Amino acid sequence: MVSLFQILLMILGIVKFVMIVQIIMSWLINFQVLNLRQPLVYQIWEGLSRLLEPVYRPIRKILPPMGGLDLAPLVAFIAIYAIEIIIRNNAYAFM
Repeated sequence: MVSLFQILLMILGIVKFVMIVQIIMSWLINFQVLNLRQPLVYQIWEGLSRLLEPVYRPIRKILPPMGGLDLAPLVAFIAIYAIEIIIRNNAYAFM
């Protein structure tokens, strides 16, 4: 049972890493350091967006419009961190 919790924590860690990469990449695109007209940059951005859109979509439906500011990644990041805390605290109960 503990190994199942470890696998879940690993998956959540990967999701957090992908989210951080997308957040940093969005900053670089907005500050025009990266250009979406470059095929590699566009493919990476599109892939990350397709991976994370199912996570962000329900959050965006709940959050009110913030005038161009997208808080869905922040809410998702906090939710993943909370889930990690719950898993870590409950993993020791099954030992």
